[in-house]
Amino acid sequence: MKDRRIYCFNKISPVGTALFREGYELTEELSEAHGILVRSADLFSVDMPESLRAIARAGAGVNNIPIDACSEKGIVVFNTPGANANAVKELVIAAMLLCSRDIKGGMQWVEAHASDPDIAKSVEKAKKDFAGHEIQGKKLGVIGLGAIGVLVANIAVSLGMEVYGYDPYISIGSAWSLKREVRHSEKLSELYENCDFITVHVPATKDTRGMIDRAAIAQMKDGVNVLNFARAELVNEADMAEALESGKVHRYITDFADPATVAMKNAIVIPHLGASTEESEENCAAMAVRELQDYLDNGNITHSVNFPDLDAGVCQTTSRIACLHLNIPNMLGQITAVMGEEDINIATLYNKSRDRYAYTLMDIENRITDEALERLRGSKGMLRVRIVK
Repeated sequence: MKDRRIYCFNKISPVGTALFREGYELTEELSEAHGILVRSADLFSVDMPESLRAIARAGAGVNNIPIDACSEKGIVVFNTPGANANAVKELVIAAMLLCSRDIKGGMQWVEAHASDPDIAKSVEKAKKDFAGHEIQGKKLGVIGLGAIGVLVANIAVSLGMEVYGYDPYISIGSAWSLKREVRHSEKLSELYENCDFITVHVPATKDTRGMIDRAAIAQMKDGVNVLNFARAELVNEADMAEALESGKVHRYITDFADPATVAMKNAIVIPHLGASTEESEENCAAMAVRELQDYLDNGNITHSVNFPDLDAGVCQTTSRIACLHLNIPNMLGQITAVMGEEDINIATLYNKSRDRYAYTLMDIENRITDEALERLRGSKGMLRVRIVK
């Protein structure tokens, strides 16, 4: 197999990088990298080298990566959905407890009275000011039933909560994983009207940005608690500040600190700790490394955000050719015509498309010539062609 060089933009857990086979090396020279591992570093201003084939984000969000520019250059971008799901789930449960019990206020009182020699007696008088409610028997609305949303919904059921779930695009896997006690809401309005807690777990898209706004909040119960551990942009900050001030929303807990949220009355702002556990970082690193290596070594794509997933296993023939291209008519015709005219026999051909882009893998029985390779690269709509094996 070919030697590969990987550039790390952030500190990546050695649990992950140790999985690279012999022949891989971590390089400090971006200009010679075949793959990039990244966590939170902003890649929008990075000049991607010609040698770069793929970027693997050790985490779910990819808003720090220029997806469109990478796609046009034939650079496959991976993420690691679900690798940090348990860490986020646990923090969401902690957030619900922070909403229902004034734990923060009680701890601040203790810190403020730390020098009181009679604090044990004083606290018995003061603790009534921090009394709260139990979450057992309360109603939780989960918006988005992906890897994290399903875990949150299931553990909430185990804690004795009545759970409503909303996700018009739920996957078959998530549906099978969801506990049967979770009530499926066909409309967000049902979830808003009934739930004491609402937690959102969807990506930031043109349809979801600002979805928790004045109109949505108006449909919610008075005194509702809203949790956001997905993306800051999902909540309209001005509308949330207004709802907190009026008391319509009892507590807003977010994992995304910015000047607007930290100034909100009755908001609890956590410094982006959702995936900040040792286990989560190890899981994300390991998944990112496996995805990156499988693509570079075998041409297989798993969990890409810009090209279709395609698993052809390990090549059993003489060679494998990977073609990243636009999803336009006659692409396969162009590809197979070149191979036929160059007298190259295709043993197996795999093709998948996804929106604007498509991917073709060919296992061939004889080596491709330089001339045929250049003809493939010159095909209309072709973005990148590489010899995998």
